[in-house]
Amino acid sequence: MRAGKLDKTITIERRGETVDDYGTVSEGWTTIASVRAQVIQSSTEEFLKAAGTTSEQATVFRLRHRDGIQPEDRITYAGQAFDIKELKELGRREGLDLRCVAAGE
Repeated sequence: MRAGKLDKTITIERRGETVDDYGTVSEGWTTIASVRAQVIQSSTEEFLKAAGTTSEQATVFRLRHRDGIQPEDRITYAGQAFDIKELKELGRREGLDLRCVAAGE
């Protein structure tokens, strides 16, 4: 994996509990890491749903291999949140492709 292609910065976040200055516990997103990544594709894919066919905007982020990323986590890139739909390992722990859709879709 060439470092020059990892030209974007993404943030990996995990849902968890946060405590504010007053001791109030609330559920929110906690940053796990900020890493360099490459945006591989941004395309519209069609998926069959129970109600019919809908389209989702799919974005693939490629990054160096990192342990601990789960499908329940999310990616924040350019001020937008993305839900992870699929994790694909590249080579022997060389990198990861994260197939994501915009949160809320």
